Amino acid sequence: MPGLGQMGFAGPVPARVASVYEDTANRRVLGGTSRRFILHLIPMSRPEVVMSSGTAALFHAVDFSLVTQQNPARAGEVLVARATGLGPVRAPIDPGEPFPADPIAVVNSPIEATVNGGPADVINQVGWPGTRDVYRIDFRVPEGTGAGLATLRLTAAWIPGPQMQFPVR
Repeated sequence: MPGLGQMGFAGPVPARVASVYEDTANRRVLGGTSRRFILHLIPMSRPEVVMSSGTAALFHAVDFSLVTQQNPARAGEVLVARATGLGPVRAPIDPGEPFPADPIAVVNSPIEATVNGGPADVINQVGWPGTRDVYRIDFRVPEGTGAGLATLRLTAAWIPGPQMQFPVR
């Protein structure tokens, strides 16, 4: 069914069929009637850093000022990214409801951040309170990140998002 925007498939892989009259001891040896399933998931969205006025919504954690060419990040600094497409959270909320401030809605999927292809330490991964599908990812720019434009990529549940660049001094 193409054109759905998302698609998944789960189906049995052919296996040996056993008779009900067969000796049950042989089922362990011959494989019995066990079936294997292969599940393919195609996500509806991928993780992305929100863009604001042509720049990525990346903020300095200390004062929440925007990371810009005039106010670049530093190696070892903690940055806050506004992101979308990170999936469900561990909080008692109904689908479509805004994320609560209490309790904090922690993202359920494993989240990874890479800067210039190397791993960055993810400190915080929560739903942004009062919003729907906007998340807060706090990460540390790795020590040794050189000055210039650095590349950030978020990965949620092993699904990589697009790369985006931010300035580092």
